[in-house]
Amino acid sequence: MSNAITMYEYHVWANQTMLNRLKELPQDVYKREIVSIFPSVSKVMAHMYTVDHSWLEIAAGKDMKEAMRLAKQVTQEAENQSVEGLEAMFAALSERYRAFFRQQADLEKTIVLDNPYAGIRETRLSEIVMQVVNHGTYHRGNISAMLRQMGHASVMTEYALFWYQDHV
Repeated sequence: MSNAITMYEYHVWANQTMLNRLKELPQDVYKREIVSIFPSVSKVMAHMYTVDHSWLEIAAGKDMKEAMRLAKQVTQEAENQSVEGLEAMFAALSERYRAFFRQQADLEKTIVLDNPYAGIRETRLSEIVMQVVNHGTYHRGNISAMLRQMGHASVMTEYALFWYQDHV
């Protein structure tokens, strides 16, 4: 298995670990509005889902501008979900990623990104996967801080713990 796919599987595991923790907390915590990094944990999770969704669309060949246009609709759908609803959306998206990986002969293949904010750049599919993973790690950290701010413990989602969960 390529390192990019292993890292993606870590991302899936870490998201599920965080979702499991959110399901353990009082229901109102998920959508509670607070003054923090994001206005609510649900908005962070929806943002993470939207970005994961958009990068898969881009990796599969969709123009970045079009993927960004679709992101507004995806965000609305994700923000309207309960924890369990978003969990199901993440599970379906991870299956789409896995199917995409199975179709790729080489994740080191280069594609051209036309980012309307940053310009044109060549990148590898594996770099897109690493962007997805890094982005998720960053925002799971935001969620941990937000949970602490609301008086709740978070959960450990770091990569080293993933090693010991029989995933690698």
